Amino acid sequence: MLNIVLVEPEIPNNTGNIGRLCVGTESRLHLIHPFGFVINDKNLKRSGLDYWVHLDVTEYQNIEEWMAQIPDHLRVFLMSSHAEKSIYEADFQDGDWLVFGKESKGLSEDVLAKFDNHLTIPMSNLIRSFNIANSVAFVIGEAKRQIGLKI
Repeated sequence: MLNIVLVEPEIPNNTGNIGRLCVGTESRLHLIHPFGFVINDKNLKRSGLDYWVHLDVTEYQNIEEWMAQIPDHLRVFLMSSHAEKSIYEADFQDGDWLVFGKESKGLSEDVLAKFDNHLTIPMSNLIRSFNIANSVAFVIGEAKRQIGLKI
């Protein structure tokens, strides 16, 4: 099972879509406060549809609370459009932590400094980044593909 981490998510529709993706891929969702919405926001539930009740989700008050329960920090992968290593060069394993930043700014320099594994999704120079829900789908897809090849 993969662990999907959203650090300070801002847009309820994105979080709802990612929650639905996690249910569909049997991944766990980890949400780190503060949020840009209330967790029971109608847009969140609309995007997650009726799948939200099936979601394995944990909330943390801050980065430190989340970090304290990670068994192996070497299995944490932070997504950044500024990273040099591609998600296609990573060696994903079951149980990995895939970390995404807030929609407006991505992951802060402080968070990026806490872990060594930074990855990017290759993209055209015509865009700055992908939508976060699409980014999560890209990375889960590649991780699940790799994990499936190892079984």
